[in-house]
Amino acid sequence: MQNSYETDKRKLLSAVSHGSIFLSATFVSIAIPLGILFISEDSVVKENAKEALNFHLNVWLYGLAIGALSFITLGLAGFILGPLWLALHWGFTIWAVYQCLKNPDVAVHYPFIFRPL
Repeated sequence: MQNSYETDKRKLLSAVSHGSIFLSATFVSIAIPLGILFISEDSVVKENAKEALNFHLNVWLYGLAIGALSFITLGLAGFILGPLWLALHWGFTIWAVYQCLKNPDVAVHYPFIFRPL
């Protein structure tokens, strides 16, 4: 019975870490995986929280780049790249949460991101 509880706890904490990106418009959203990283003792949960933090940083970096390009091109870059950025940002997040729930024993790694942490 203890093993089932740990698996459920791992699923929940990992999914919450990745799902916090849905709140990325608020800078408080980064506190969720950061708190989970420091509180949890599970290595898979810590790895998922670290990956979620890296994804937060990438989403904000790409958002700033698209914003700067939009300013320079009078909105054209935002019109073209904005929907693509949003679709990838939400699509990868949904994929990561699904992977956490499907296979809780393996940490999820996003493709095509920089990993400063």
